[in-house]
Amino acid sequence: CLIPSLLGECMQCNGEDYRGEVSRTESGLECQHWDVQEPHMHGFILKQACLQTMNYCRNPDGELRPWCFTTNPNKRWEYCNIPRCGESDFLRSLHRVAH
Repeated sequence: CLIPSLLGECMQCNGEDYRGEVSRTESGLECQHWDVQEPHMHGFILKQACLQTMNYCRNPDGELRPWCFTTNPNKRWEYCNIPRCGESDFLRSLHRVAH
């Protein structure tokens, strides 16, 4: 799916291009910062270096939708609840970028 999401509030396709600021999982757990290895060690490095220090939900490995490691030691990772963009959202974002 080659259509990038231009809105931060929703995602296109599986959310690989999602750039919003959601930082909690679908059950409400806080996301672990991507540059931190506690409580869960991982080897992920985000493409955007400036986001490495953030704890936003992302999809760096092509999962079904954006996710994050959690700050709960008993729950390694969880999907995030990010709505899919509808056609009207996408057209509105194109209009916003064009003007």
